[in-house]
Amino acid sequence: MSESNESKGFNEAVKTYLMGLQASIMQAIEALDGQAHVVNDVWTKEAHEPLQGNGITKIIEGGRIFERAGCGFSHVQGPSLPPSATQARPELVGASFDAMGVSLVFHPWNPLVPTVHMNVRMLSALSRDNTRVAWFGGGMDLTPYYGFRQDAVHFHQTCKDALSPFGETLYPRFKQWCDEYFFLKHRQEARGIGGIFFDDFYEFGNEGSFAMLRAVGDAFVKAYLPIVKRHMDTPYTKEQRAFQLYRRGRYVEFNLVWDRGTHFGLQSGGRTESILLSMPPLASWSYQHQDPEGSPESALIKEFLVPQNWVS
Repeated sequence: MSESNESKGFNEAVKTYLMGLQASIMQAIEALDGQAHVVNDVWTKEAHEPLQGNGITKIIEGGRIFERAGCGFSHVQGPSLPPSATQARPELVGASFDAMGVSLVFHPWNPLVPTVHMNVRMLSALSRDNTRVAWFGGGMDLTPYYGFRQDAVHFHQTCKDALSPFGETLYPRFKQWCDEYFFLKHRQEARGIGGIFFDDFYEFGNEGSFAMLRAVGDAFVKAYLPIVKRHMDTPYTKEQRAFQLYRRGRYVEFNLVWDRGTHFGLQSGGRTESILLSMPPLASWSYQHQDPEGSPESALIKEFLVPQNWVS
């Protein structure tokens, strides 16, 4: 088999896995909701556009549990990597590329249920000497509006367990990377309680790096759904809902100002509707907002949105 056929076969295996992951996650969400149905939006980018490719956006809006639960798969090709993808790889400036991935953000109605983000992706490029270079990225992170230590421990323990077959150093390394990445520098404030994050990863070669990616993707439902089930039917007040919308404003700020994935999609001419799928349906901002001392809202900032070791 020639090198190009090997590359094509590997890319197809990654694509098959990603599409299956998207379908299985949304099936689990649909079953949990019990009333809402997943809408499938199949899209194609035409040859005359900056990017060529296709994808599937699966989304629930206005469900019983989730105000918006969106999960997108995309597979696109382009003639030149955007600046956000070549910051650490200047030798690939101007290289053609192939990118595929699954990205999701779930925004619940209930303020006691945290927002969650997960992304797994592969990016490959053809260098100037016609060498195919591939690397992987992704992770998952949790953004609570009200802090529950049990939730934080469960989420981080599941992430750690997913990575442990690949070495005991990966979880602390990826956790720190997540804490540093999902940080609003202009606010000097963490977006949430973190999780794991990695980028430009190819340390285990094609097969080993892909296996690690699968472990992360397959851990998502185990990490998040037990937390949703624990809180989704707990009554909440209009004041708690207002605080949730205020904190969602921070989520929007991070995505638009700092998120590399959003920048990559917009800079490369990606599908805007799918790129901005991560945005909450509603958010709010308040000038010089102050939470009462000793309140659960104040505790979120002082006790939970501070990087810490949630598991031993």
